[in-house]
Amino acid sequence: AVKMSAPTMEERKACWGARDELWQCLDRHAEDGSKCEELRLAFEARCPQQWVKYFDKRRDFLKYKKKLETEGYHPPEAAGKS
Repeated sequence: AVKMSAPTMEERKACWGARDELWQCLDRHAEDGSKCEELRLAFEARCPQQWVKYFDKRRDFLKYKKKLETEGYHPPEAAGKS
């Protein structure tokens, strides 16, 4: 396995820039990843694998949070009293 050295500031900036471009593209295209494939590849190429996983989870979380804020939280009906 290749030992990941800590990314330099330049590498971090390149990674964050690629992530921001990808996320903006996904926002514009209602999460249609096929429209943002090149940006996705650039993002994966510029960021360490663990970061890619982390940012993907983070985006899902942020989308979920936004959805709650716009639609409100609807607890499942079946949730019994604990």
